[in-house]
Amino acid sequence: MNEKEIIVSSLPKTWILDLDGTIVKHNGYKIDGKDTLLQGAKEFFQSIADEDMIVFITSRDKKYKKETEEFLHENNIRYNSIIYNAPYGERILINDRKPSGLYMARAINPKRDKFMTEKIVIDKKL
Repeated sequence: MNEKEIIVSSLPKTWILDLDGTIVKHNGYKIDGKDTLLQGAKEFFQSIADEDMIVFITSRDKKYKKETEEFLHENNIRYNSIIYNAPYGERILINDRKPSGLYMARAINPKRDKFMTEKIVIDKKL
């Protein structure tokens, strides 16, 4: 595995994630009739600090809300919010830098249906 480290601060974070092709098989809920977690996704979510916020953004139609949220609950994937019916185009995150120089926005673009290979490393000095 070609693992790249992403250095982040020890401050509480907001994680903004897509669902399909990012943490679950792309369109698995349509193709297979159910979602399937990608390898490594469950362990990643277990490593997220309790004080962090998790927001999912998905192009899934809201008519799949019940099945989606039941699947996440059954797999112990916690989240604070899910935004459904997002456009199919890019998701653009814009945020400022702290006066210390700490970048407050990060982006990771894994290959579809492969969980990210980047390793998140907390630097307590930041």
